[in-house]
Amino acid sequence: MINAAFRGREVTILCPYDADGLDEKVLADAYATHPLVIDEGRELASAAYSPDTVVARYNEPLAPPPAAVAAAFTVEELSAVRHFMVRQAEDLGLSGVRLQDLALLVAELTTNSAVHGGGSGTARIWTEGDQVVCEVQDGGRLVDPLAGRRPAERGQIGGRGLLLVHQLSDLVRMHTSESGTTVRCYLSR
Repeated sequence: MINAAFRGREVTILCPYDADGLDEKVLADAYATHPLVIDEGRELASAAYSPDTVVARYNEPLAPPPAAVAAAFTVEELSAVRHFMVRQAEDLGLSGVRLQDLALLVAELTTNSAVHGGGSGTARIWTEGDQVVCEVQDGGRLVDPLAGRRPAERGQIGGRGLLLVHQLSDLVRMHTSESGTTVRCYLSR
């Protein structure tokens, strides 16, 4: 992911590995995620470098939510689903700024579903430990594995919704496939 994040920039990053002390699986992952390796002072192209394979390997389906409250929505119901999710979050113990954060990130995610995900989706909310978890699932396909993880280009119109979601959440997990995308957000109570 770091290679994609810094693509086109004049940056050199060195990731030291203790090749003698690490498990073969860890080293195989290092070769798959690094275009160049230095072995005994020699710089070599990594024949195993395969960033698309690595991204696909970590694009795992998310576990089904336990006892979630769900609300399907369409373009016409964006305000209603946001209010529904805020009420549910309040009932689950979210308050103050964190409740406002949830309202904003739900608005962003559901609007993304309306605009980019086929015009409809399903929002879910539940708790895990001391966190309120919400997710939005739709029929769209997210093709950029770094969507929301890097700033928008200067002067760019749009493209900041997922970045905002990442900034407001304690953790964001995503899964995308041919059948749709799920974005799951964790907020501490």
